[in-house]
Amino acid sequence: MVADFAHRLIAWQHVHGRHGLPWQVVDPYAVWLSEIMLQQTQVRTVIPYYARFMARFPDLASLAVAPEDAVLTLWSGLGYYARGRNLHAAAKQVMSAHGGRFPRDFAAIQALPGIGCSTAAAIAALAFGERRAILDGNVKRLFCRLFEVEGWPGRAGGGAAAVGAGGGPAAGNGY
Repeated sequence: MVADFAHRLIAWQHVHGRHGLPWQVVDPYAVWLSEIMLQQTQVRTVIPYYARFMARFPDLASLAVAPEDAVLTLWSGLGYYARGRNLHAAAKQVMSAHGGRFPRDFAAIQALPGIGCSTAAAIAALAFGERRAILDGNVKRLFCRLFEVEGWPGRAGGGAAAVGAGGGPAAGNGY
C-alpha cells in the first residue's frame, strides 16, 4: 500500500506540483536559502525576496562577509528575523568550519544555526539527492488525515506529533 501511495504521490507532483521555481536547482546554497525563507511564508511572497537576496548575495561567501544589517535589510518584510540572523550565522559557520562548502553530512547540516530536522532533510534530499523524510507541518497534517491519526496536529503526543515520533508511517517504520 505505501509503495503504491509513494508512486502515486510522486506521479501527482510531476503533473500538478509547482515547477519552475527559482530554487528548484541542485545547488545547496539556493535550496537552503529557499527552505529558510519558506518557513512560515507563502511561496508567492518568497519569490521576489529570494530574487533580491540572490542578486545581492549570490553565494555563501558573499552572505558570510556581509554585515548583518545588510542581510536583515533584505530580509525586511519576511518576518521572523531570527531566520535571517541564523542564515547569516550559518553562512559564517559554513565558511569557517566547512571550508566554504555546504556540508553534505546530514548531522553537519542539522548542526547549522536555524536548521532543524525537517529543513536538514529537505536540503539533503533536494540538493544532494539523499532519501530523507521531510516532515514539516504540512506533511504531518497530510499523514494524519490519510492514515486517520487522531488528535490535534499541533498538540504534543497526538496527531502530527505522533506521526513524526514513531506513531505513524512518516517515522520510517517500514514506510
